Amino acid sequence: MTRYFLFFSLCLTTVLVQASDQPNVLIVMADDCTYNDLPMYGGKNARTPNLEQLANDGLLFRKAYLTSAMCQPCRAELYTGLFPMGNGCAWNHSASFSETQSLPHYLGDLGYRVGIAGKVHVLPKKAFPFESVPGFDPSCVRKPTREHDLEGVSEFMNRDRSQPFCLVVALVEPHVPWVMGDASAYPPGELKLPPNLAETKLTREAYSRYLAEITYMDSQVGELLASLESSGQSGETLVVFSSEQGSQFPGNKWTNWDTGLHTGLIVRWPGVVKSGVSTDAMVHYADVVPTLIEAAGGEVPSDHLDGRSFLEVLRGEASSHRDFVYGAHNNVPEGPPYPVRTVSNGDFRYLRNLTSDQLYIEKHLMGIRGEGTLNNPYWQTWVWDASNSDSTYQLVRRYMQRPAEALYHTSVDPFEMKNLAGDPDYDQILEEMRAELDRWMISQGDPGIDQDTRETHQAAKRGNHRYRPPNQ
Repeated sequence: MTRYFLFFSLCLTTVLVQASDQPNVLIVMADDCTYNDLPMYGGKNARTPNLEQLANDGLLFRKAYLTSAMCQPCRAELYTGLFPMGNGCAWNHSASFSETQSLPHYLGDLGYRVGIAGKVHVLPKKAFPFESVPGFDPSCVRKPTREHDLEGVSEFMNRDRSQPFCLVVALVEPHVPWVMGDASAYPPGELKLPPNLAETKLTREAYSRYLAEITYMDSQVGELLASLESSGQSGETLVVFSSEQGSQFPGNKWTNWDTGLHTGLIVRWPGVVKSGVSTDAMVHYADVVPTLIEAAGGEVPSDHLDGRSFLEVLRGEASSHRDFVYGAHNNVPEGPPYPVRTVSNGDFRYLRNLTSDQLYIEKHLMGIRGEGTLNNPYWQTWVWDASNSDSTYQLVRRYMQRPAEALYHTSVDPFEMKNLAGDPDYDQILEEMRAELDRWMISQGDPGIDQDTRETHQAAKRGNHRYRPPNQ
């Protein structure tokens, strides 16, 4: 009897020690914020003092990526550790496989309370059983955004100090409509437009409102970090910030260009992550789940996750992580079918437009029934000005009429304005990237063109997925 009591005592002691070593986790997400509009990634306009302080206190990932530049698929990847084909959410406004496991399952099994505040936008509930935390707007289409409060977040953080928490706060800024923040702080005529945006009056006005929302988003990040500090748990909390996918300007969101898939990522973890450093280690959204599992002392189920833990990068024990990162775009239901696939090695990005003989059309950005939209009135000015401006014409053509293949040197051409496919000097890298994309698509069971159909999207929306990767 004494022997069994001693064994039980040792086990209990081990559990208590492990629990005391488990960090809390706070994940803060922006919504549709192009990474290089942020100052720490070279942005020339936006003012983000809280994010810059967070970067000064933590580790800045210069090469972090998501697989699909659409709200729902990228969030499903982040929460599951699986690429879109692996978790089932390979289209916007669809659903993951019902049996998919996510953060609430993985960290819940390790003793965590796992909650989400703000925009959820993942389905089904069975696959994403987050505790709902009030206080932040769950909808990105309000005009204006509902005012937020920190009471729910504070209650969740402070509810039970003996139990670690994981809290996701999914903000709705700077998703359209751009109505929050002080746009007067960004006079349109004084802004420096990125080279992938056409020079029109309405574009400048929209960009001003977008920048104001970035600053408003940054203020919310500051409030959340202050709330964490007030709880007395800042020193034992792993904080993750991501800018999510690119903005709803042409060429960012709903694309496989770098400005769509490249995300801003900052991690602060006192006592573990060095302050004020950056890394070129390439990581995927899918890598976050296994990293958090390992950080919490759990065993990563690597046999069925696409993601791989980058805990060694956080600890400063490794300077690299992946050799390649991948992307997939299925245009339905955002417009007519237009599947795109891509691979990047961090310096070059290869894109394959599987139906390049078709026009690319995105109905929300380009306007419903041709009259434009409240969110994007500037697109019509691009089309109008294309007859008088060759540079605007080229941007409209770049967006709507795409080549079968493209290769960009993203480390020197981050906005991907010069296609190197067909240049003999880059034939070798082109062949290598083609082969790697083929390998990845096969590994994912990706049918390519056949996946991006209205019928397949509707089946997935109902939970009747037509395609599963080989390991599913």
